[in-house]
Amino acid sequence: MSQTPQQIIAIVPAAGIGSRMGAELPKQYLALNEQTILGHTLDCLLSHPKITKVIVALNPHDEYFVKLPQATDPKLQAVVGGKERADSVLAGLEVAKKDAWVLVHDAARPCLTHFDIDKLIESAAVFPQGAILAAPVRDTMKRTNAQGIITETVCREQLWHALTPQFFPVVSLKKNLTDALAAGASITDEASAMEWAGIMPAVVTGRADNIKVTHPDDLQLASLFLKSNEQ
Repeated sequence: MSQTPQQIIAIVPAAGIGSRMGAELPKQYLALNEQTILGHTLDCLLSHPKITKVIVALNPHDEYFVKLPQATDPKLQAVVGGKERADSVLAGLEVAKKDAWVLVHDAARPCLTHFDIDKLIESAAVFPQGAILAAPVRDTMKRTNAQGIITETVCREQLWHALTPQFFPVVSLKKNLTDALAAGASITDEASAMEWAGIMPAVVTGRADNIKVTHPDDLQLASLFLKSNEQ
């Protein structure tokens, strides 16, 4: 059985503009309770005692990050991200220590808890190939045709919603992301790059409140979850 990694960094790809929110600001900078979405995300990662460094990949034209109170934290390093999520993750991996493991976490998932981070870190002792936080599918799943007509009901057993963080060795993730992109593979998250290379990550059951703020309605829900977690 492998040991829990000693060197752990977090990478937060935050170079996107979040167009689905319909806001003038990139969605990670929208107000959520007393600060920004990204501020909450960074607070959780920066305050975790086992995370030694947090790397944020930013849009080259980002004008908002330097205004965040977290921007001056000594554990934090900002790098220039890329057009796609994978490009931003690779930019972070370029400055990460080779002997470390990396937690890749969405900038717009502000409700992450230390409890889930601990579960994921501890999973490395059992799953040395890496693992991701995920939530089991609870609803009935339907597949439709292009016109929106249901064509079948999909069995939900062993189906999971992929969440973040996703947790892998730095060297392995960097190689497989690079190779998958060079091959033109469709990479939607870090686990898909590992899968493309024939490595099967595990899933670790995460909290259902670890939501991604994608649409305006998600802001209110995230606000409620954060307030609940503070109690």
